[in-house]
Amino acid sequence: MSKLPADEPEPPQRDSRRYPIGAEIIGDAASFRLWAPSRTGVELLLEDGTALPMRGEANGYFRLDVQGLPADTRYKFRLEGIDAPAPDPASRFQPEGPDGWSSLVDPFKYRWRDLAWKGLGPHEQILYEIHMGTFTPAGTYRAAMEKLPALQDIGVTCLEIMPLNEFRGSFGWGYDGILPFAPSHLYGEPDDLRALIDAAHACGIGVILDVVYNHFGVGDRYRDFSADYFTDRYSNDWGSSINFDGPGSAGVREFVSANARYWIDEFHFDGLRLDATQALNDASHEHIIAAVAREARSGAGDRAVYLVAENEPQETRLVRPASAGGYDIDALWNDDFHHSAMVALTGRREAYYHDHSGTAQEFVSAAKYGYLFQGQRYDWQKASRGQPAIGLPATSFIHFLQNHDQIANSGTGGRLHQLGSPARARALTALLLLGPQTPLLFQGQEFGASTPFHYFADHPDDLARDVRQGRVAFLRQFPSLANPAFAERMPEPSAKATFEACKLDWSERENNRQFVELHCDLIALRRACRAITHCAQGQVDGSVMTRSMFLLRYFADEPDDQRLLIVNLGSDAPLTTSADPLLAPPAGRQWTLEWSSEDFSYGGSGVRPVDMHSRMTISANCALFFRPEKKERLPIPDHDELLSWQEAIGRGR
Repeated sequence: MSKLPADEPEPPQRDSRRYPIGAEIIGDAASFRLWAPSRTGVELLLEDGTALPMRGEANGYFRLDVQGLPADTRYKFRLEGIDAPAPDPASRFQPEGPDGWSSLVDPFKYRWRDLAWKGLGPHEQILYEIHMGTFTPAGTYRAAMEKLPALQDIGVTCLEIMPLNEFRGSFGWGYDGILPFAPSHLYGEPDDLRALIDAAHACGIGVILDVVYNHFGVGDRYRDFSADYFTDRYSNDWGSSINFDGPGSAGVREFVSANARYWIDEFHFDGLRLDATQALNDASHEHIIAAVAREARSGAGDRAVYLVAENEPQETRLVRPASAGGYDIDALWNDDFHHSAMVALTGRREAYYHDHSGTAQEFVSAAKYGYLFQGQRYDWQKASRGQPAIGLPATSFIHFLQNHDQIANSGTGGRLHQLGSPARARALTALLLLGPQTPLLFQGQEFGASTPFHYFADHPDDLARDVRQGRVAFLRQFPSLANPAFAERMPEPSAKATFEACKLDWSERENNRQFVELHCDLIALRRACRAITHCAQGQVDGSVMTRSMFLLRYFADEPDDQRLLIVNLGSDAPLTTSADPLLAPPAGRQWTLEWSSEDFSYGGSGVRPVDMHSRMTISANCALFFRPEKKERLPIPDHDELLSWQEAIGRGR
């Protein structure tokens, strides 16, 4: 494990608040600040029973500074007119869960060793999504640290961690968080999370956090502080919509944008992944997404920050600069690539796969343009979908074959290699990792994990029944899952056994070396090929060779840096000639096979001889990667040989 300089500067002296809300240590005092415009009085309640009145400030804020309170002091707020004391909405830690006492945290107690770390930009990233509770058997920050060298070995550059905010229950995906500033006590203490990020940086791996700003989970108490947290002017699939543009929204906007800055600042996260941004409804002059991006970047100081978003309607304004009316996000998840790949792998076009056919044209278009739907009709929704993306760099899109949602939505929680032909899965993996867009892997994908990833959420009985029924209803959009037999067999989301079944079995990493080697070799090829990692607009082109076979051509200033990728997702395909200039090698060179997905070391059936000078066959379900080699072009045969050859062609041979 490479080490960054172990500088340990003294904690900075602080004489003023750094954030508008929450508890902070300032010199010898603890400063508490709360937004509660619905209340005329608020008391700070300490665990020993001490109650201290807070001073009202402008715009609905209350503040109290108390001398001599040490870190780890437990506290709540007693709101005028509300019997039950409430935890701090901006609590930095909840040692006993979301209903327990909030804990006063001193973030400067941790001595960072990553002072030479420069952050992450959009180029040259290999993302790796994890769920903290199932990534290791122990499911903790400290246990995750032990796996960092394994990720470093395969070439991962950035962890994307599913939400860590405090939520109800003993297990869950984290998207129903209640207290967005508090890292979940289920995985360890705040300094354990800091240590994980510090260790990741020492391995050359950045870390971004999945955050949810479109709703709060069941059991929140925000209305006790202010009804202005929510609005009924917009609908939301998961709960009450958050008020970003109505009366009283200023405090809400400050709460959310401060949260984005906090994760970057106090935990040294390298960026954020914003969940379901289509549900962040905001008609303000500065959209809340743009405000979040601005605050996140301000929290990084001189470090680069990498911001990613999920957006189902495929609105490309998110990744355009503010000067062009955009929101300054770096990259968007691209469901189109996933959907085309799954149809190519399984042949099934159910539900939201309906508009994708998995054909060669879709993969060429995705490589060149990112989104496939950029404003044209989308039959599944009986409407137009998407915004123009032509002209955006390849790094504006994140491509994946697996993620938490899509695995769970299979109904069985099955992984890529379990859903279709192993050879075709290898070819699609090559397309993912040798394609121009930023690739994302899901935990265990690199070693062919057999463990499923189901939807799980620990809820009490009544809510658990509602969640199960909602999950069954959602999956009924797939005709193959609409049968009542599936509802009976679907793993119970609220059962601990469902959660436990999703924990990775790391012994598979040693037993499935062919998967590990496949991913290691492909990532190494990618990182060595500047034409891919720095693919500028117009430097990748592609052609459809058959309905199931296509090529991608990577151009570069230097001829030796150019590359050719051929992917065949169908049966054996003869290649005799092709009236396509994209197959032509750079001047003075010929294409030489550099890599094949059918190599025996990956579990393949063997590599056919490949000679671009001759007639050849591209094997079924394979990917071939070519580099240019200085070599003279094949001369035309002498007269007699050429005549014989042409006569044979005339006879249909």
